[in-house]
This record gives sequence, C-alpha cells and structure tokens, in this order.
Amino acid sequence: MSVTSQIELYYDPYDADIDVDPYPVYRRLREEAPLYYNEKYDFYAVSRADDVERVLTDHQTFISGRGAILDFIRADIEMPSGMFIFEDPPVHTMHRKVLHGVFTPRRVAELEHKVRAFCASSLDAVVGSDRFDFMADLGSLVPMRTIGMLLGIPESEQETHRHDTDRSLRAAPGEQLAPQEGFADGSSYAEYIDWRAEHPSDDLMTDLLNAELEEADGTRRRLTRAEVLTYTTLLASAGAETTGHLIAWSAVALGRHPDQRRELVEDSSLIPRAIEEVLRLEPPAQQFARWVNRDVEFHGQKVPEGSVILYLIGAANHDDRRFPDGDRFDIHRQNVKHLSFGFGAHYCLGSALARLEGRIALEEILKRIPDWEIDIANARMAPSPALRGWDSLPAFIGT
Repeated sequence: MSVTSQIELYYDPYDADIDVDPYPVYRRLREEAPLYYNEKYDFYAVSRADDVERVLTDHQTFISGRGAILDFIRADIEMPSGMFIFEDPPVHTMHRKVLHGVFTPRRVAELEHKVRAFCASSLDAVVGSDRFDFMADLGSLVPMRTIGMLLGIPESEQETHRHDTDRSLRAAPGEQLAPQEGFADGSSYAEYIDWRAEHPSDDLMTDLLNAELEEADGTRRRLTRAEVLTYTTLLASAGAETTGHLIAWSAVALGRHPDQRRELVEDSSLIPRAIEEVLRLEPPAQQFARWVNRDVEFHGQKVPEGSVILYLIGAANHDDRRFPDGDRFDIHRQNVKHLSFGFGAHYCLGSALARLEGRIALEEILKRIPDWEIDIANARMAPSPALRGWDSLPAFIGT
C-alpha cells in the first residue's frame, strides 16, 4: 500500500513559515498521516510518540551510521571514527563508553558553582535596565562558557568556536545545510590538544588524552590524537547550541504564562520540573533522521529499504496519547518523560549538563528579573533546519 498525503497537509524541515509554529501541522500529521511522505525531498516522517520510540530503539532497521540529520545523510559524507552519535551498535557502544568514563556525574556537578557565577555576573550587568535579550545576553553565552570550562578551552577563544558551530548548523530560510562545507572537522581544536598533551590539567581534554578504548576483542589502547580531536569537537559542538535555545524557550514559555512564572519566583523547588516541561513543549532539536536498512511498515504502509525517515520529536512530545492536552504548558505536569534527549542507546550523554545549565540559568534569572514581556516584534528566529530556536530574543523587563 503506497503512502498518500492530502495536498493541503504539507511538512518539511526547510519551510520557515512552518517553523514559526510547527505544532498545528504536527497535530494534523499525528491524526491524518502518522506515516507521512514528502515527495519533494524524498523522506518519510513519523510523528506519534510510540512510532518515534520505535525508530529510536530498532537499530537494525533504522541506522545512524550515515548521519542523523537529513542533509548529512543525503551528502553521504564519511564520518570520523569516534563520532558516535552517527554510529550504530556495537561500534557506537564502544566509542560512547569512552565518554562514560570521563564525562562523569562528578565532572558535571563540579561545574555548578562556576555556571552559577557566570550567570549571576551576566545578569547583574543588566539589573536596573528595562531591556534584556535572553539569547544574546545569556542563552548564547552560557553553554559555550560551560563547555569551555569543562574541556579547558581558553575564554578568549570560546566565542570563535561558538560561531563556528552556529555556521555548521545554519542555512538561509528555505535552504538545505551544506555539511560538506560546514561540518566541523575539529582542526581548530588541534592546537589546544597538542598543548594540553604537554601541559596536563584538571579538565576533560586531559582526561581524553589519558582515556582508553576497549576494542571488540577485549584489548585496550589509548585514544589516538585523531580520536581525541573527534571527541573534543563533538562535545564542544553539542554543548554550544541546544542548551542556549533551552534557556530562551524557557523565557518564551514563562513570558506567555506569567501566572506560572510567579509560582516559580515564589517556589524555586518547582524549577527543575518547569525545565522538563519546557524541554517537552519546545525541544530545540525538533527532528532527526535515520537511514532505513530494510523494508518496514507503519500503520499498514510500507517504507522501503534505502529510504530516509525523519522522527519528529517536536510532534511526539505533544502527542495527546502520551501527554494529555499535549499543547498546554503546565509546570505541574507529572511524569514528563519527553523524548527531547532521545531514547535508548542514543540517549543524550549531555542531558544532565543541559538540565543543570537550564535550571541554574532560570534560578538566577528569576532572582533578578521576576517579570518580563517578550518583544516578539523584534525577536529573530535562528535560520536552521536542524534546530528551532532564536538568534535574538529581546524582552521588556520589570513590566
């Protein structure tokens, strides 16, 4: 049975008009076309929570080894060894295990006071003014500063690396990414790694230089320089972008719901749950892709081997079957088991760090800026088919 789509129901990740508010389209996809086919870009898409989980857990059918972004898969570029987010078990498991040994809960916990101090100093600078840009003045700065502290990247160089990451994930509205040109090769980190090899310190880059990888036959060896470079690039890139959007989306959600914002001001113990609800409601990464390794069916319809399938996290997180009244923002929602960090073997390794940054940022914001109104007329969304977020998010404060 072939897949048919109503003409008036259209979805693609490059449509800037859809990206402004994709949730009405997502709702129609879930109800009218739970398996959707886009003829223009030749991809399938699933939008219900159960179907998204199925894609995330069936590594034999839906493979990551050709990339996890539609444009990366189409470009058919060769991923460097150790780029485990674009690998499948058992190689994925072997390479991910290295980071489990160095990117530890202790490492994350040690950053809390440093992240808080940076947030506090950034916010103190605007106390008393009537304007604040949640992205430019805080959201875009916190993640790269945090990753910089974790890895040992000098503060003077962190902004340059953040811009490099931005460029690799941006495209003009309606256009596709060019991963052949923008995909970070890690060369900009090579000098730091070579210097750190001669000057070890208490940072993750030093840990990686000393880390060991267990091969499939059980033998162990130190990471090669190229592998250390790959891990460093992956961590720096992953940490620099999405968490900033989490901070900005928290400001948007609470700007739209001042009653719930006041609850958080009065009771900061509710903030971790509020962060989970923001992650569910407005995931910065709305969709990822997989290569289909063999024929498979969804809802009685066939997806042939060799296809690309998008799994729509943004749609699954609003699925009423999983989250009652899924389009509603509610900081008191129970058991918010959203899919924003993935599911199964590819569950985001940096989820604890993202939660820590989001929580601390919101705690420090609410201490100093309990009231705000987003200046949506002057806000600017980031042009990216891979992420949904903001380049600029100005607000009137103290209103």
